[in-house]
Amino acid sequence: MNSKSTSSVTEVIQKLESYCSYQERCHTEVQEKLRGYDISILDKERVIVHLIDTNFLNEERFASLFTISKFHQKKWGKIRIKNELKARRISDFLISKSLKEIPMEEYATTFDSLSEKYWETLPERDSSKKRKKFCDFLLRKGWESNSVYEKLKQLEKSI
Repeated sequence: MNSKSTSSVTEVIQKLESYCSYQERCHTEVQEKLRGYDISILDKERVIVHLIDTNFLNEERFASLFTISKFHQKKWGKIRIKNELKARRISDFLISKSLKEIPMEEYATTFDSLSEKYWETLPERDSSKKRKKFCDFLLRKGWESNSVYEKLKQLEKSI
């Protein structure tokens, strides 16, 4: 913490430009990082304004990339993505806009393949435990409950 306490505003800007260049960041993450630097509140605001002006910090771009990457890489549903973005204090407008970028057909296909694959891998013999594990898994990943329960009915019929 000592090295951070003697930083100049220029050094802080350089460090945070590097921090934002490494991967997309939201304002909340940058503000959290700034807490570790012993500079005035006014200087912290100047750093954030600089990062926005130089396009190192862009909430819309962050929300969009976060949404698409969590959907593709972690197979998260819209509810989980929305909650995670809200936790990062992204505006409802940007959350809504980013969720619309997920193609509906791809969303449905991903849900179907994820749920079918998970159902097949569940070794549970007790059908009520298997149903519970199946639902808990998909709900935790942020998929809509009506879709989860509908898929459960469909998979149970195919047994």
